[in-house]
Amino acid sequence: AEDDARGAVAELDELGVGSLDVVVGIAASGITPWVLGGLAHARSCGCGTVFFTCSPSAAASVDVDVVIVPEVGPEVVTGSTRMKAGTATKLVLNTVTTGAMIRLGKTYGNLMVDLQPSNAKLRDRMTRILSTLAGLDTDTSRSRLEAAGWELKLALVMELCDTDADTARQRLAAAGGRVRVAISGHGIGG
Repeated sequence: AEDDARGAVAELDELGVGSLDVVVGIAASGITPWVLGGLAHARSCGCGTVFFTCSPSAAASVDVDVVIVPEVGPEVVTGSTRMKAGTATKLVLNTVTTGAMIRLGKTYGNLMVDLQPSNAKLRDRMTRILSTLAGLDTDTSRSRLEAAGWELKLALVMELCDTDADTARQRLAAAGGRVRVAISGHGIGG
């Protein structure tokens, strides 16, 4: 599949990518046709494009908005990009996704606040996060989360702004889901 330059087109079309999206193509060697074809198609759809490769020579030949090229040097085992390039890829993607989560308002301070209460472990984590951020004991945090339908961001805005769920929901909506913006004007940092 990686040799098919049109292989990514159907998948990108199925996702309906467009001018509000950014497509990141990852090709450690810099020459994978599936990735390059996908990036060209994404660009034709008006997407922002990022090319991530560990090959400085390949990076210059791809028409994208942003190029990320960690210089890892030669692999220990020639012909294998799973070691140095694979490790560099993981580190860079962790950095990119962390930055995206922050920009999208999924954090408050250094804590994740956009969690789904899909299991006991995550509900416990949400309770601890609310306790930490709002200075509440565990039982009060759990009670606030239950009142907010286990929406941590909603419970946090309710608590920090001393308001009801409807008002907190309106504040979050007006703030694009960003807690820091939703609570601004209440003398609370984040």
